[in-house]
Amino acid sequence: MDDVNLPPSSRKILLLLEDGGALTHKELVRLSSLAPRTVRYALKRLKDNDMIVEKFNFRDARQILYEYKDSEMVSAQ
Repeated sequence: MDDVNLPPSSRKILLLLEDGGALTHKELVRLSSLAPRTVRYALKRLKDNDMIVEKFNFRDARQILYEYKDSEMVSAQ
């Protein structure tokens, strides 16, 4: 996380994903107290930097789960 220049909102979302596991956009908005648009921007930045992955949500197919992409996931691929 230190080698990429991220805005504070992206850092906050990344910390939530590191600690909380896979979360939806709605859950991230609630936990972070950030505006939905800010969370979307943060998720885009993290995805562009290959720091998170999107997963299918089997509980609710309308929502995407976001998960922190740790070094173990990278080496397994």
